[in-house]
Amino acid sequence: MARIPSTMMPLGTRAPEFTLPDTVSGRELSLHEIKGEKGTLVMFICNHCPFVIHVNEQLVKLGNDYQPNGIKLVAISSNDATKYPEDSPEKMRLVAKKLTYPFPYFYDETQEIAEAYDAACTPDFFLFDAEMRLVYRGQLDGARPDNDVPVTGYDLREAMDALLYGEEMPQDQKPSVGCSIKWK
Repeated sequence: MARIPSTMMPLGTRAPEFTLPDTVSGRELSLHEIKGEKGTLVMFICNHCPFVIHVNEQLVKLGNDYQPNGIKLVAISSNDATKYPEDSPEKMRLVAKKLTYPFPYFYDETQEIAEAYDAACTPDFFLFDAEMRLVYRGQLDGARPDNDVPVTGYDLREAMDALLYGEEMPQDQKPSVGCSIKWK
């Protein structure tokens, strides 16, 4: 299993805008339309990556826990679906429904959005405040498919709680680690 770290976009960076097809609803939605009142978490994930599969249950919990409080979640797959057919929009829709993703699951066919965010791996997390400025980028927690660390979402939850309650953001932001985005 290859371990690619996230590139750690500079804090304060404005969220790149996008309009992409949501594989579940079939609608084209923009980030502006779906952003949260208090913040927005943009996640680069995919169907086949063992690192994403390992944390999927926690991603659903994050959505269920934070979206009612004003932090919206957005998932994007930018993988080349020709070379990785398990990451096709049709299969993304099936996975999202099976796992009951409480957030949109977008397909970035051109990979322009992954490039705009400087996304490097799956999963890769970018938390933006109400003004769409980056306040956290990094790992969900220390759990990996090949270690015995429980999946709790601790690091990301700490950042999301700080955003919700107006507290100082964690200074120790560790890169996420996962499979590389499958570029064309």
